[in-house]
Amino acid sequence: MQGRISITIANGVADVKLVRADKMNALDDAMFNALLEAIETLKQDPKVRAVVLSGEGRAFCAGLDMGNFGKMAEGARKEGGAIPRDLAARTHGVANRPQYAVWGWRELPVPVIAAVHGVAFGGGFQLALGADMRYVTPDARMSVMEIKWGLVPDMAGTQIMRHLAREDVVRELTYTGRIFTGEEALTLGFATRVCADPYAGAMETARQIADRSPDAIRAAKRILNRAVVVSPVEGLTDEAEEQQKLIGSPNQVEAIMSNLQKRPASYADPQT
Repeated sequence: MQGRISITIANGVADVKLVRADKMNALDDAMFNALLEAIETLKQDPKVRAVVLSGEGRAFCAGLDMGNFGKMAEGARKEGGAIPRDLAARTHGVANRPQYAVWGWRELPVPVIAAVHGVAFGGGFQLALGADMRYVTPDARMSVMEIKWGLVPDMAGTQIMRHLAREDVVRELTYTGRIFTGEEALTLGFATRVCADPYAGAMETARQIADRSPDAIRAAKRILNRAVVVSPVEGLTDEAEEQQKLIGSPNQVEAIMSNLQKRPASYADPQT
C-alpha cells in the first residue's frame, strides 16, 4: 500500500502496520490513501475477525506530515490530497476523507486494537482513537496537538474523545495541546491497558477475539457503535434484534456444542 502500510493476516487476525518508520509514520497524502485502502480491504474480507493496528520504528504515528503544514501555509488544497478543498463535503458516508482515515476503523465490522508506543500526536492520536481499544506503553507520549498549529482536531477526534473522557478533560487537552503519558491516558480514559509490550498484548487479545463466534463479535460491535448515538429504547431494541438473529444460527450452535464437548470451536466465516 504505497510503502506506507503492510497487512498480514493469520488465523483471523489482521496485523496492520504503519511502515513509514523513517518519518515516525507521519500522515502524508500516501499514508492517508493507504489507510483508506486498508480499511476498504479489511472491510471486504470475511476471514478477518480482529485487527491490530501499530506503527513500526520509534513511534505509533507522529501526526500530520510537516510537508502538509507547509501546504496549509501556502494555501494549497487539492482534490484527493490530505487537505481536501471542501472539508464540509461528506465524501465517505458521515465523514470527509481525512476523518474517514480514523472513523473507518470504527465502521470496520470487527474489533480493532491500537498498539501505541513512542508518540501519538495530533492526527496520530486521533488514529489511535479510531480503534475499539488502545494498549499503550507507560511512557508513550500523546497530545491533541492541533492547537499548536492553529487548528482543531478534525479527524473524528472530538466525536470519539467525548465518549472516553470527561468533557472538561477533553477541553483542557484540546485548548492546550499539552503532552501526556500512557499512564495518564489510562487514568483519563483514553487507554484501555498500559503494558510494556502493547503489540504483544494487542495480538493476544485479538487472538482471543478471533476464537469467538464471528457473528456474535460483529453483532456486538454493531450494537456498541450505535449505543453512543441512540436512545435507550433504540439501544435495547438493537440488543433484542441482534440476539434474535444469533440464537440458533450455525455459529451460535457451534459455540454451544464446542463448549459442551470441550473442544476448540470451528466457526464459519460470516457473510459480508
